[in-house]
Amino acid sequence: MYWEPDKECMDREELEQLQIERLQSTLNRAYAHVPFYRKKFDAAGVLPEDIESLSSLARLPLTTKDEVRGNYPYGMFAVPLREVVRIHATSGTADAAAVIGYTRNDIRTWSNLAARLLVAGGVTKDDVVQICFAYGLSTGGFGLHYGAERIGASVIPASIGNTARQIKIMKDFKTTALVSTPSYALLLAHTIRDMGIPKSALSLKYGLFGAEPWSEEIRRQIQDILGIVATDNYGLSVVLGPGVSGECIEREGLHLNEDHFLAEVIDPETLKPVPAGQKGELVITTLTREAFPIIRFRTRDLTIIHTEPCPCGRTGRRMSKVAGRTDDMLVIKGAHVFASQIGTLLLDIGGADLRYQIVIDRKGAMDEVTVLVEAAGAAFAGQDRRQAGLAESMRKQLAHDLGITVDVRVVEKETLPRVDGKIMPVVDHRKP
Repeated sequence: MYWEPDKECMDREELEQLQIERLQSTLNRAYAHVPFYRKKFDAAGVLPEDIESLSSLARLPLTTKDEVRGNYPYGMFAVPLREVVRIHATSGTADAAAVIGYTRNDIRTWSNLAARLLVAGGVTKDDVVQICFAYGLSTGGFGLHYGAERIGASVIPASIGNTARQIKIMKDFKTTALVSTPSYALLLAHTIRDMGIPKSALSLKYGLFGAEPWSEEIRRQIQDILGIVATDNYGLSVVLGPGVSGECIEREGLHLNEDHFLAEVIDPETLKPVPAGQKGELVITTLTREAFPIIRFRTRDLTIIHTEPCPCGRTGRRMSKVAGRTDDMLVIKGAHVFASQIGTLLLDIGGADLRYQIVIDRKGAMDEVTVLVEAAGAAFAGQDRRQAGLAESMRKQLAHDLGITVDVRVVEKETLPRVDGKIMPVVDHRKP
């Protein structure tokens, strides 16, 4: 199924021509109306008219999230504030947030792109969509809400929290599509199973999950317990929100909406483009944003671009599920390890309610890594023997997947230090 078949199945040559036309328009608008980009382009010795093809995109300077935050609040806007009808912001305190604006056309574009990923994931106008994302300055709930309404589905803006109430709504309102983070979907699934609610008591058919990395094992558990088709989707607030890419029901990669975004993959150390099929950092340039154009934005997300055709018939390139972030990379015993990768492996074994902390020390010339796991998670509740068995399973899996030895220790619940209610995921005691 397609929401916009003429655009999602566009001939590649026609698509690339559209991309360069939209890119040139975006560059001219950014240079003329965003002082940040004018200074950045001038410093790099490049003008919008110098970019005559997609192959010359790498001549343009990269944009970082710190630079966006440094222009707080409205320094990145390319239109007067009177033309901005919606303002969102990334998480952060005071001037540490990135503030994002949308014109009426931006909201219309956002709705259509969210509709694309919902339809690709199986949702139709006949579905009842329960959205378990926060509604506020973050973009997750609103974008998917717009998309579901755009296709004519019934929308339940359930927001987040109160799991028992979420499940009651799911049963009573006959929810057919669940939209949330994968970790919350897994928590819902385990709670439903523990409550003894059979699949037949639910009307669920589809699940669309995003906003965090998740593994195929977590997908399998969600699908098996809830009896649904679970698909991944990707977006980030600075670029738009949900709607950048998403899996179709074939689940062979996330289809990039390339008529609205240019996607590159670069080596995070050399900053040079890498070939298709090679892992690197995803860089995105917006092609149709009016209020908030972004040029070569470093997402810090690691992925692979795939060019082979998908059985669904969409012609856009696909990105693999995000495999980690460049800004949580740890060098341990000479190996490059991502904290998010360790977290995903732990959650696969211990469940979505697992609480943990990665502690790194240096003894002499050797690095030592210890994962502290609170005994509050459902998987770790109960006998010491059970806890020891799960800890040993984690040690073995981490050693197998990471190639380094990691100790896993179970600690009492609520003993890991918290800052503003959150556990610091990594504590590195090594001296620089």
